[in-house]
Amino acid sequence: MPADIRSVYRITLASEVDRDGWRDHARRLLQAGVAPDQVTWTVEGRGNSGELDLLPPAALPEQSSDRIACPVRISKTLLSLINTALLHSNEDRFELAYRILWRAQSVPALHRNPADADVLKLNRYAKAIRRDIHKMHAFVRFRKIGASEGREQFVAWFEPDHHITAAVAPFFRNRFTGMDWLIVTPGASIAWDGRKLSVGPGGCKEDVPQDDVIEAEWRTYYANIFNPARVKISAMKSEMPMKYWKNLPEAELIPALLEQAGTRVKAMVAGAPDDMLFDPRMDDRAANLPTSLEQLYALLEQQPDAPREKFSERLICGIGPDHAELLIIGEQPGDQEDREGRPFVGPAGQLLDRALEQARIDRQQTFLTNAVKRFKFIRRGKRRIHETPNVGEINYYRWWVEQEIRLVDPKLVVALGATAARSLTGKAVKIARHRGEILTGADGRPVLITVHPSYLLRIPDEQGRQVEYAKFVRDLQVAKEFAN
Repeated sequence: MPADIRSVYRITLASEVDRDGWRDHARRLLQAGVAPDQVTWTVEGRGNSGELDLLPPAALPEQSSDRIACPVRISKTLLSLINTALLHSNEDRFELAYRILWRAQSVPALHRNPADADVLKLNRYAKAIRRDIHKMHAFVRFRKIGASEGREQFVAWFEPDHHITAAVAPFFRNRFTGMDWLIVTPGASIAWDGRKLSVGPGGCKEDVPQDDVIEAEWRTYYANIFNPARVKISAMKSEMPMKYWKNLPEAELIPALLEQAGTRVKAMVAGAPDDMLFDPRMDDRAANLPTSLEQLYALLEQQPDAPREKFSERLICGIGPDHAELLIIGEQPGDQEDREGRPFVGPAGQLLDRALEQARIDRQQTFLTNAVKRFKFIRRGKRRIHETPNVGEINYYRWWVEQEIRLVDPKLVVALGATAARSLTGKAVKIARHRGEILTGADGRPVLITVHPSYLLRIPDEQGRQVEYAKFVRDLQVAKEFAN
């Protein structure tokens, strides 16, 4: 053992989000046999007063010549979990991640142990990051500052709890491609000019204009669509925490609107028609969000503008626990599902059941649903033949799917096929390219992409079908590992 093996090694990362640097150093430390308690992790510019002089990374001991070099082992699921947790603001995240990585070399399934204190903390950190990303998606408010070369220009200020700014940049690029924008946060800024997505230093709220013409129009709109009959203060504060209110133009209206709620409800009851319906266009107004799956499906059942041509009238709701670790979403109900009123009961559903059992996933603890909630078909004699829903029909149900996922709150969503993938990501996804990968959905939640079981049923030769089925089971096993 080298003489300095009990020394403490300081690893200084380039920034709070230097995940690549952490991985490189962690790999080197593991290969050198350096235990977690011999390492201190810090970040360039972070204060470290009072620490002892620490050896630099260059002083790491060489691996003993009498040891056989072993590769660093880490499952994709654990690596994905660590990558998410490393964006947490707690300074112990780098130490925690390295400690788990060190332990996982001798206990490969460590991350599956729900009782392990380190794993519990890592999962808490990852969950906090997913929630913070979701809040940033929902509560960024742009201010218009002008136009240049025919493109409108906007800026926004936001205060995330964690180091997520660079991680959410692709979401805003994909959602607001047609305008130039800059989002400033205390830790970093992100910008899009129509060609290039860039990350820069952070700033302060005073750097961003606090008002514009659009906000006055937005306040007027919000005051008119605010529905006092559906106000639930606790739900509002849960989905739209008060820390974000100071940056929302509509928030300053809420106290007065709540004060008037009783009077307005009485007026609505007296004058509203019996068939007044919920408006799904108010998707980012937390006061109007459904608070249960039962309410969600009841509201969807009433919508008069749902796609009807070629569709069955029967709404097929999701099935499973109200709060499941895993949510699986397919394309649409089939003929048998439409007749029985439940998802995944036909041939594709039976194949899915078999695959779930082989992957050791309990269907009764899994939430199953579809991207499109009614059966689309064409008639051929007495038969009803499945017809693939188009983009408009998928987009119609997207808001309802988002609310379904929000209410179930799974750790992971599994997308079965292209229609489900489009519904969750908001864009076309090449299944062959991304199969088995865990992507980020439009709401920031992890999404695993795989094929729909009906694809397996269409493969003509038995050997090819068995090969693809085995891949499908492996994809589900990846989902199980991630959700556990």
